[in-house]
Amino acid sequence: MHEETTVQQASDAATGTTTGAATVERLRATFRTGRTRPLEWRRRQLRALRALLTEQGGVFTEALRADLGKSPVETHSSELSFVVNEIDHTLRHLERWLRPRRVPVPATLLPARARTMLEPLGVVLIIAPWNYPVQLSLAPLVGALAAGDCAVLKPSEVAPASSAALARLLPEYLDGDAVAVVEGGVPETTDLLEQRFDHVFYTGNGTVGRIVMAAAARHLTPVTLELGGKSPVLVEAGTDLAAAARRIAWGRFFNAGQSCTSPDYVLAIGDVAPELEKHLAAAVEEMYGSDPQRSPDYGRIVNERHFDRVAALLDSGRVVVGGRTDRGDRYIAPTVLADVAPDAPVMREEIFGPVLPVLRVPDLDAALAFVNERDKPLALYAFTGSEETRRRVLTETSSGAVGFGLPNAHLTVPGLPFGGVGESGLGAYHGRLSVETFSHAKAVLDKPLAPDTVRVVYPPFGKVKERVIRRFM
Repeated sequence: MHEETTVQQASDAATGTTTGAATVERLRATFRTGRTRPLEWRRRQLRALRALLTEQGGVFTEALRADLGKSPVETHSSELSFVVNEIDHTLRHLERWLRPRRVPVPATLLPARARTMLEPLGVVLIIAPWNYPVQLSLAPLVGALAAGDCAVLKPSEVAPASSAALARLLPEYLDGDAVAVVEGGVPETTDLLEQRFDHVFYTGNGTVGRIVMAAAARHLTPVTLELGGKSPVLVEAGTDLAAAARRIAWGRFFNAGQSCTSPDYVLAIGDVAPELEKHLAAAVEEMYGSDPQRSPDYGRIVNERHFDRVAALLDSGRVVVGGRTDRGDRYIAPTVLADVAPDAPVMREEIFGPVLPVLRVPDLDAALAFVNERDKPLALYAFTGSEETRRRVLTETSSGAVGFGLPNAHLTVPGLPFGGVGESGLGAYHGRLSVETFSHAKAVLDKPLAPDTVRVVYPPFGKVKERVIRRFM
């Protein structure tokens, strides 16, 4: 995922202030009152956030159409209902998630009781990207509110219509003393990162992720980094290539390819490439017609800078389908490239656009080696009918997630953690893990004063005490 670095005027939608210090201090003062800790406050904020998404869906649909050319159906499925489902899942389970967890006590400490309890961290910062500007702003916020935290939300200035909608509407629905929206570009983000937060949650690219982590380290602030990477797709003989092609094309060209988990390249194993390429071309036409630029369901590149970056990659191989561009419309056709070399420009960076390279590898060993020679991806997908191949993919590679038979969809399972490993991210969230990410698991031990069974460890130590200690401790 990519975070742009342009500059716009900043505004704190809740207070009108433009300084990060004042915003953080105001929220910290709220947190100190204990106002955000009760379960009912957390539920009330989650229900209000749900109302925002259902009542103002039209506003967000228009904003996302302006920013990314998203269709109303795509906006509903990937932005609005995604967060609503996360809220509903959290509301159903939150009380249970927050109950203290009993843990066993060693015999040497009995009688005693031990437990962990989740407590709010305090004031957290959420820095969101532009590619899913509503989902990736509000899904982390669900976890922060459910955990009982105050939160500063920094939407991406690269999606200005969505940022403005969030800044205007969130204060109308949520507790304005506990949640603030700060708009702006690099100076405003830099100002926020100079403040002491209790957690920083960043979604974007690795370059900015390193800046965020370095800034957080000055305050010993924990971070969650949701980054990206080149997510491979392995396609093996024996699978239904027509069905696989439809699912790969859907996953790659959804949101015009601007998804961190979308298939970034295909490793066609053995001799499947020619037939797979034909099916991919057919799938593109089936979904978007012979002229995808006219399709109401196909999005646009977010801005001209990213258009130029992605368009420059189109010469990296033979065009199977697509290849057309229109800079004025920020349009790049859904494109499949064949005969791509491993060191071609399209293979040197995360594409983050509607281009899908297909590379041929002789066998599964070569495919796994190809993946393992590169940074650990955010996701890895495989289309195979072989249980042995599935086992090897799971045990011989490392990635944030693995999907067999369907890309992207693991995000929609609330019980699955979403996050990367290595260059693709640090930490994870969704469902219960979101609450745990924005909480501290406090250890609690309760040992009664009588009977005083720990007297054996008090000095002075004689031979009897020494024997007991050496045997039982």
